[in-house]
Amino acid sequence: MLVFDRSLVRRRRERAVSNYADFAFLEESVAERVAERLEDVRRRFPLALELGARSGALGRHLRASGRVDTLIQADLAPGWARARASDGPSVAADEEFLPFADNSLDAVFGALSLHWVNDLPGALSQIRRALKPDGLLLVALLGGDTLVELRDALFEAESEVTGGVSPRVSPFADLRDAGGLLQRAGFALPVVDADTIPVTYETAFHLMRDLRGMGETNAVLERRKQPSRRALFARTAEIYAERFAGSDGRVPARFQVLYLTGWAPSADQPKALRPGSAAARLADAIGGAEVGTGEKPGG
Repeated sequence: MLVFDRSLVRRRRERAVSNYADFAFLEESVAERVAERLEDVRRRFPLALELGARSGALGRHLRASGRVDTLIQADLAPGWARARASDGPSVAADEEFLPFADNSLDAVFGALSLHWVNDLPGALSQIRRALKPDGLLLVALLGGDTLVELRDALFEAESEVTGGVSPRVSPFADLRDAGGLLQRAGFALPVVDADTIPVTYETAFHLMRDLRGMGETNAVLERRKQPSRRALFARTAEIYAERFAGSDGRVPARFQVLYLTGWAPSADQPKALRPGSAAARLADAIGGAEVGTGEKPGG
């Protein structure tokens, strides 16, 4: 299923290279949070891959951790791959068609890249195949509660101005489905958690400027192709302020970030006990009474 125009995503990322330092705050914040999660993993990774390298923020954290011996940094935009060449091995690569052999990587990391993939389960499956047994996946992507304020304001404004609506904010993965995506892709011991990064802006126009600077503007295939009227965005900014502005007049924007952790299957990994094989009863451990399935307590 094709949702995104991947060539447009690549062009917009390429365009963002020159001035990205002014708009890197979100990637840098997420990169730090990914690195914090790595602190809980007591392993070294001889060869690791970073997807969506962009400014190199996550790569710097990974190298500083001392856990990664060799890091390959990859990005969809060739300009970003060239920018990272001075840091070490780098490659321009599409997350939907990874150019890595099966069982070749010890870990795959990423910060804010996979939410632009058309087939996320397929991309995760490719990553799992590229990992060695017991290899680590640790990536962050935008979740479904991202930019809900902007989505609502654009929807209402477009209905008023044009008499119809079109997709203007990209669909994002849902927190409730993320664990299932990891399992579908064949990962063991899947863990998903989320947090929200709140940002405030003077106006909705300032938020839209940041999204352009990040290379994160609308790339949905079904988007309206003709240029939008100025009246649409003017009305969007009005609705945004009317509905969401705080007492200081600034408008909020939420970026929900999902953190996906999983391991390529290995015979050495812990296994769940089969039902009924426990050596002790939970009821004994907590001092309670055991109630069988279908029975009512006290019945």
